[in-house]
Amino acid sequence: MHRRMPEENAEFEIPKRVMMAVYAAFLALGIIIYISWGLMYNSWNIFDRSNLGIYSVTVVLCGFGAVGILLYSLKTPKKL
Repeated sequence: MHRRMPEENAEFEIPKRVMMAVYAAFLALGIIIYISWGLMYNSWNIFDRSNLGIYSVTVVLCGFGAVGILLYSLKTPKKL
């Protein structure tokens, strides 16, 4: 094995609190984008074709945020 190559098991674990903060930031950013776009352009109709791009970004951000928070809030089963 080459000297500068990392070991096979050289992994580090990201703390759960940090990941929850990242997913909460995704969710908050999606909501902020939705509200700010609606206030700036007075467009709250999600079915209007001219606003489809910004709403797709909002759905992706809020989706990743909500799913990430749900998955990281699950309790891991204890090993026997």
